Amino acid sequence: MHKPVVTGRAVASRILLVGQAPGDKEPVLGRPFAWTAGKTLFKWFSAGLGWNEGEVRDRIYFAAVCRCFPGKRPEGGDRVPSPEEISACSHWLEREFEILRPALVIPVGKLAIGQFMAPAPLQELIGRRFSIRYRGHEADCIPLPHPSGASPWHRMEPGKTLLQRALDLVSVHPAVGRAAH
Repeated sequence: MHKPVVTGRAVASRILLVGQAPGDKEPVLGRPFAWTAGKTLFKWFSAGLGWNEGEVRDRIYFAAVCRCFPGKRPEGGDRVPSPEEISACSHWLEREFEILRPALVIPVGKLAIGQFMAPAPLQELIGRRFSIRYRGHEADCIPLPHPSGASPWHRMEPGKTLLQRALDLVSVHPAVGRAAH
């Protein structure tokens, strides 16, 4: 049996942040990025845009590749959703894209980035702005690494510099100016 679907607040935003899948805490707490990775993600937005967690949640629509917690790996840590799980949840993201028609997409982590772009090493993706076409809609895309504590990529070079470059690109994007209160 699957845990409840976790989505972001019902925010009419032109900015769409797409994560991988909820962890085990998110269904209980009822919001995406509610635990360790979220704390890191919101620190990034605080440093890069000056927005606290509440402001980020009020200004950015949160979505995910998969909507249910996929479970733990036998060796520990959260399991990456399977291709079948990704396919089963794909209609959610497609419909959100259709409704929101975002100007800016911020995929967080390799799985989310892979929904919009061809696979490539993070150092070729993070810190750059791309034009994408998803389900017939064009948008800008600024990928971020996953803020998980399991990956040290964003805490060492070139990840630190590329992450800062990505946050700088987000901060000057026209959709961010429209999202500011």
